[in-house]
Amino acid sequence: MVIRCCFVTAELAPLVKAGGLADAAGALAGALHSRGVDLRVFVPMYAELDRSTLSLEPEPGLADLELSLGRHRYRYSFVRARRAAGPDLLLVDCPELYGRPGVYGDAEDEHHRFALLCHAALEACVRTGFAPQVVHCHDWHTALLPTLLRQRYGRAPELAGARSLLTVHNLGYQGWLPASVASELGLPEGAVETAGLAADRINLLRQGLRDADAVSTVSPTYAKEICSPELGMGLDEVLRARGDEVAGILNGVDYSTWDPATDPHLPHRFSAADLSGKARMRAALCDLLGLQDAPGRLLIGIVSRLVWQKGVDLLEGALEEPLADGRIAFAALGAGEPANEALLESLARRFPGRAAFRRGYNERLAHWIEAGADAFLMPSRYEPCGLNQMYSLRYGTVPLVRRTGGLADSVRHFDPATGEGTGIVFNDADPAAVRWAVETAAAWHQDHSLWSRIVANGMREDFSWDRAVEEYLQLYRQIAERA
Repeated sequence: MVIRCCFVTAELAPLVKAGGLADAAGALAGALHSRGVDLRVFVPMYAELDRSTLSLEPEPGLADLELSLGRHRYRYSFVRARRAAGPDLLLVDCPELYGRPGVYGDAEDEHHRFALLCHAALEACVRTGFAPQVVHCHDWHTALLPTLLRQRYGRAPELAGARSLLTVHNLGYQGWLPASVASELGLPEGAVETAGLAADRINLLRQGLRDADAVSTVSPTYAKEICSPELGMGLDEVLRARGDEVAGILNGVDYSTWDPATDPHLPHRFSAADLSGKARMRAALCDLLGLQDAPGRLLIGIVSRLVWQKGVDLLEGALEEPLADGRIAFAALGAGEPANEALLESLARRFPGRAAFRRGYNERLAHWIEAGADAFLMPSRYEPCGLNQMYSLRYGTVPLVRRTGGLADSVRHFDPATGEGTGIVFNDADPAAVRWAVETAAAWHQDHSLWSRIVANGMREDFSWDRAVEEYLQLYRQIAERA
């Protein structure tokens, strides 16, 4: 049975990216397409969307459409984007909403941008006669889709049999809005719930979790964690009410992009069979960042959004001593909260030649850090899935991770007695635990045979999308059977 799917996302790598949602959505769409799913992928036509690899043409019958959101009226069209690989995209072209810089913003009409995306995707299905069995939406930006199906579009013959799947990539971002804008979402009065929420507020993710026919998230452990008050971010009661319906499917890695043997960003490539290129990448990275490439010194990398979730503040008090005595060097790339940026800047200033920090995001440097570092640090307070730890395993870079979410599902703590395991896993979100992990890694790094065993174990791991897409296909079939 060929499954028909309407796939709607605010980000899609490699064309437009603000975070991990883009990587997961882009790779999953490609994997579903390769497995024969009849896919319609909808993405906003942002000003910064990378058009360099696309062939663009207007979509017949989908031009100059109109949508009213309260007193606001928007005109939009669809542009078909053809690619060398992967499914075609249907880009929602509305310059008034998407012609500004950035994927996300804080303008008063921010909610209109994603409400329009949701309406437009369903309207395109109706107008073209495409009858999806599954409408797959991602995070709060498209969480309005299940409610739209139930309250507005589900009566259309093309959508009468459609069932919705909402995938939560990060529960920490929920789409809170003033209740006063409820009339601007294109739904009947009273369709959006405000009862039981903070005064005069709407929560789009909560609404979607209640109305979706099925819910998934991006790792088995995170699926359990978000049903608890500790990590449920105020939505644990809604999630617990769904019982076993919250599926946890660990994200995969796109090895066509993240493989040190073929990585076009690397001047020195390598594989598990020949790691000489990794040593050269370490030297090149040190030279680029002004670090001393001292023999025996553990080089730790970090590439991260510098926000509370990622635990970057836990590095204070954890790295100073091993940096001071020369056991480690440290290379960081990221941007985010000013206090976290200041912390990394301080480390770089206090330990020249041993610590370096580059503010912002740079795709090439991210690949260099994964390839050139000996270890990769992820002290996350919570981590729905995480991808860098899986990149690190493939690049022979030992992950040092906190036992949470997808980190717990993808990294096994190494046991020197048995030689089994792929990284260093610590339990607590505090500087002492981070320091233990760093010092353990520095000590193990001195034992060449032991460290080589951890590296080899990690490079044998397979987190390709082949596994994950099978689980999504099974979920799609279950959803389609409910029609």
